[in-house]
Amino acid sequence: MSDGLRPFLTGLFRAAVEAAHPSSFLPALLPTPPKGRIVLLAAGKAAGSMVETAERHYLDTLKLPTDRLAGVAVARHGYGRPTRVVTMIEAGHPVPDEAGLKGAARALELAGSAGADDVVLVLMSGGASANWIAPADGISFADKQAVTRALLRCGAHIGEINTVRKHLSRIKGGRLAAHAFPAKVITIAISDVPGDDPSAIGSGPTVPDPTTLADARAIVAKYKLDLPASVTQALNDPANESPKPGDPKLAHSSYTLAARPADALDAAEKAIVAAGYECISLGADVEGEAREVAAAHAAMAHDLRAQGRRAVIVSGGELTVTMRGKGRGGPNQEYALALVAPLTGMTGVAAIAGDTDGTDGGGGSAADPAGALVDGDTASRAKAIGLDPAAFLADNNSTEFFARLGDLLEPGPTFTNVNDFRAIVVDTP
Repeated sequence: MSDGLRPFLTGLFRAAVEAAHPSSFLPALLPTPPKGRIVLLAAGKAAGSMVETAERHYLDTLKLPTDRLAGVAVARHGYGRPTRVVTMIEAGHPVPDEAGLKGAARALELAGSAGADDVVLVLMSGGASANWIAPADGISFADKQAVTRALLRCGAHIGEINTVRKHLSRIKGGRLAAHAFPAKVITIAISDVPGDDPSAIGSGPTVPDPTTLADARAIVAKYKLDLPASVTQALNDPANESPKPGDPKLAHSSYTLAARPADALDAAEKAIVAAGYECISLGADVEGEAREVAAAHAAMAHDLRAQGRRAVIVSGGELTVTMRGKGRGGPNQEYALALVAPLTGMTGVAAIAGDTDGTDGGGGSAADPAGALVDGDTASRAKAIGLDPAAFLADNNSTEFFARLGDLLEPGPTFTNVNDFRAIVVDTP
């Protein structure tokens, strides 16, 4: 693709990611050490980097004795960081595995051990829903995995997925904070969800849950999910209703939103303006089917070209993919693949789409691509080597398409997560 636009677009992606790294904001938000222990519980794709930053603050800057710090951190495989006191566990994502099961059990154990002089410090980031896995009574681990796979394949958006998850768990939907009661619980979170709703980030383990069992059942019915009998039974059991606003067991819990997708977009916008482009921000909460959103954004690019404007369209949010084929890829790669046809032949136009955590869909490996880049020459380059973009799109096989062109975005683990980042640059033809 264009040698000039590629580094510009990847630079925008880096700026967005760097704005959301824990080292840039976390130390100023960490609480003063209590009389007792700091029980540090972290989960999600930024769990390792958040704990690494917190340990440096408490052990090196404040000289806190190591016996006053305890905890466990669970991140997806490949996202662990070197820790000194807190146990670091790498677990499955997006489909949970046994390591996540053990990590959640340890988190619940530590939370339950906290006393009146202790503070339970919870560091949350996207991915925690899969990393902390504690099935409700009567549900096997295999059944919980089956539910996750079904939800991921049906096209449900993240809010719907988490609504079901929260009613099949012993840790999500406010239950971790309830388990720690009466100890004080302080949560610091990095948002990866549209709207930055604390009850949706990591399935809200320390905040009241506004959703209900009835909501979860409605989602199952909406997507006609064929779930194990144990799951159906659990969703009909009143005992699995989550803590609601006003629950006294959550009275000692506070919450701080430390980094948001909007912060990442703001950083990119500054870089865009500094480069002399007009910035057209569609906001950090864009949702919808990846290929449909791509079509709308491509139409905007055509309009900008027709008006003779030199601009960059940026957006965040979380798109979805309804699996119809047997290929491999994620919503960012599918979005990029869906841009190929409408951008064909447009000179001075290129786009990037990537997940700020460094991986987009894939098989759960830290080596999975974050997204892809595309420009007006992508279709002709594909044709030259015998690739039909429409066929790959029909098979949801975006990873192979861009891998064969050399246009995958592969930054590796970024150790943070503020959802997706997309940019389309419309330059002088």
